[in-house]
Amino acid sequence: MNHSGDIIILGIESSCDDTAAAVLKNGKILANIAASQKVHEKYGGVVPELASRAHQKNIVPVVAEAMKEAGIENKDLSGIAYTKGPGLLGSLLVGSAFAKSMAQSLDIPALPVHHMKAHVLAHLIDTELPKPDFPFLCLTVSGGHTQILKVTSPYDFEILGETLDDAAGEAFDKAAKYMELPYPGGPVIDRLAKDGDPRVYSFTKPKVPGLNFSFSGLKTNFVNFIHKNRQTNPDFVNENQNNLAASIQHTILEMLMENLIKASEETGIKRIALAGGVSANSELRTRIKAQETERDWQSYIPPFEFCTDNGAMIAIAGYYDFLENKEGKLSDAAVARWRM
Repeated sequence: MNHSGDIIILGIESSCDDTAAAVLKNGKILANIAASQKVHEKYGGVVPELASRAHQKNIVPVVAEAMKEAGIENKDLSGIAYTKGPGLLGSLLVGSAFAKSMAQSLDIPALPVHHMKAHVLAHLIDTELPKPDFPFLCLTVSGGHTQILKVTSPYDFEILGETLDDAAGEAFDKAAKYMELPYPGGPVIDRLAKDGDPRVYSFTKPKVPGLNFSFSGLKTNFVNFIHKNRQTNPDFVNENQNNLAASIQHTILEMLMENLIKASEETGIKRIALAGGVSANSELRTRIKAQETERDWQSYIPPFEFCTDNGAMIAIAGYYDFLENKEGKLSDAAVARWRM
């Protein structure tokens, strides 16, 4: 690969229900565009078949818009990064097929990216915000993943703890669904919790070895609790919405924070980053900020545009792979489940 001059990477993200594309020049954003899919709201969750169809419809206009906004022509591109996995297979196939064929037609590298690594590397995008020095810990929380990572370079990630079953984001969404709140439920719970008392109800915190997490027992406990109270009072949830939201959120965040604090103590690392969709949660951000004075942490909290799935995080991951000549092959297949 030619590293002389500017390195311009197009990043394409299509792992779930957002079609996103971004253009980065030497790690700085020139454009970051996303088309989200409203179609899933009435189903209370992402429908994979509908998601991949929407990606097919959105990918050409989204990429064209990103290139136009960046003021970049195809011939200027150094490489094209795309999400290889993990994610919904049908959705991943749309993005990977598009990226690989475009890269081949331009005779430039296609750069397959791990979605969760990209969430972490979003912290290295060249913005006004300070970047964490290595090594740092990253709590990555989304609808599909919950992990504590030790990051020693853009290429070295060690999983210190992860969920053994469901993810924190999924626990938020499932709780919201049983409270009959609109999808996606996480942001709605966050909003309702602001006017609730987190100490009104207490829920099960499963005991798990090491720095791992488990949310399935908590979800079952919450569902059974709602069911039991609805039998005596059908309006129980509506009457206690704010306190329920505050209490379930409190429990999920306690589990995250306890392990994160433990990880910091065990490794001696006080640079703490947050990544993934749940990092948009206002209470989680507040709690991590509070540790700056309590535990002398330096915290790195991403701007909202980097919390949800976006093309810029894929482009920055591709940028670092480009620097190391880590080029993909045409035969690289999309992977729905891909361990880091």
